[in-house]
Order: sequence, then C-alpha cells, then structure tokens
Amino acid sequence: MTLSAPDALMAAYLDFYRSTVLRKLDGLSDEELRRSRVPSGWTPLELLKHLAHVEMRWLRWGFSGEDVKEPWGDMECRGGRWRVGPEETFEEVRRFFEEQCDRSRAVVAAARWEDRAATLGGKELPEEERPALGWILFHLLQEYARHTGHLDIARELADGNTGE
Repeated sequence: MTLSAPDALMAAYLDFYRSTVLRKLDGLSDEELRRSRVPSGWTPLELLKHLAHVEMRWLRWGFSGEDVKEPWGDMECRGGRWRVGPEETFEEVRRFFEEQCDRSRAVVAAARWEDRAATLGGKELPEEERPALGWILFHLLQEYARHTGHLDIARELADGNTGE
C-alpha cells in the first residue's frame, strides 16, 4: 500500500494531527493546561480529553458498536461544555488520549474504507443511513484540523510559541 492510497493517506494525516496536538501541549505548565484564554472557556487539557472521547465515540462506540462506559465523559452533559476534573492530571489525560488513538488504529486496520458504522452510538439506523468508515475518518480529520488550529492560538497566547 502506498501513501497515495486514500486509506493510507488518511491514516498518516490523522497520526500527524494526533502528534501535533501533543506537541502543542508539551512544555505547558499545569496552570496553562487548565487556563482558558478564549471567551468560550475551554482549556488545552479539556481539548485533549475531548479529542480522546471523539476517537472513542466515532470509532469504538459508533463504528464498531462497542459498549463504552462514558462516551460523553468529556462533557458536563451531552453537547455541553468540556470538562476535566481537578484530580485528573495531564499525564492521565494524555495516556487516555494515546490509548484511544491506539484503539482507533486497530479498529481502522480491521475494517474497509466502505464498511458502515455498526450502530452510530447505539442508534438503530438502517445500514444505508450509517456512515462509512471513510466518511468517519474525514470527519475526524476535520475535527483534528480545527482543534489543532485552536491550540495554535492558545499556545501563542500562553507563551508566544507559534507554528510548532
């Protein structure tokens, strides 16, 4: 398989963004990881936890149909504000993020681009209404691209670092 194949290209871009998100957070103090610099109030650590849950929701819960304990555990309530408890450390959230990314890679490796989501998060939908893996991966890519841009701004405001 070459990097020009859509599935290989998508996997490479997702891994690029996954590592970029972590690189943007490296070196920030605990205070900066928990500090919001934007009017909406999210913090860099909350964003990392959100991305871990995005991986879980779309690929394990939605695509594979796995029973997951807290698919919306990154939010105060479904569709609500992101949250990280004061007892949660950066190392714990990072480890959770990395575990979800590893599990996502395994789900993708075991499926085909055109395979359809099993349940899309417990919803009973006709097969033709469930998104294909390719669609889900494109959705994840745009989610990462958007949030990596958010982290660019947060990092620049925190300590002046840009474009890393």
